[in-house]
Amino acid sequence: MTPSLARTRIKICGLTREQDVDAAVAAGADAIGFVLYAKSPRAVTAQRAAELARRLPPFVTPVLLFVNPTPTEVIAACALVAGATVQFHGDETPQQCWQASDAGRLPFLRAARIPLGEAGHSFDLLKYADQYSQAQAILLDAHVDGYGGAGQTFNWSLLPPNVDAHLVLSGGLTPANVTDGVRLLRPRCRSLAVDVSSGVEASAPDGSALKGIKDAEKIQQFVAAVRAADATPF
Repeated sequence: MTPSLARTRIKICGLTREQDVDAAVAAGADAIGFVLYAKSPRAVTAQRAAELARRLPPFVTPVLLFVNPTPTEVIAACALVAGATVQFHGDETPQQCWQASDAGRLPFLRAARIPLGEAGHSFDLLKYADQYSQAQAILLDAHVDGYGGAGQTFNWSLLPPNVDAHLVLSGGLTPANVTDGVRLLRPRCRSLAVDVSSGVEASAPDGSALKGIKDAEKIQQFVAAVRAADATPF
């Protein structure tokens, strides 16, 4: 069999500023994520997300991240952000995702929260992907207190060798580790995308991340690392 190449799609999430949207687009991102969860330090309103999304050129997708929203909240936000994909990142059931996505008229991603360490063995991704088969893709994130991966990486090697779904790898990705993640998971699913937030954020003088403030150079490095992985046949 001839080795094949695949193009890994890239989402930069948690954007709050115009210059960061522009930097992500310039670097070659396929999707831009806006967090519509008020308790997140990266949260924006639906109106602010709409302002930022208007900067996007054709074929770059805005993604609106929700945690346990009502259908009314999702449909109203998507009315403001043309062409948006919805990301459900809370405890939404398949039926709740279906209802909030306007009976499937809005494309959506469903986050799967993978336990850290060896506990990842207990998560049945095949069953989860089947339960949420109406999702455009299953987004893999680390299971930590609260919602979102908190910049932590789960054990990728514990995932099944063959998942009949489109997957999005998230949780603790950085320019330094994303190449390994892509090479490991790309052969295991229909297609693979990656989603980064804290891994491309600017740093304060003490080294801590400035949540919601991105670093253009780190974004470029992240995209370059993904493309390096794509250049490796599998």
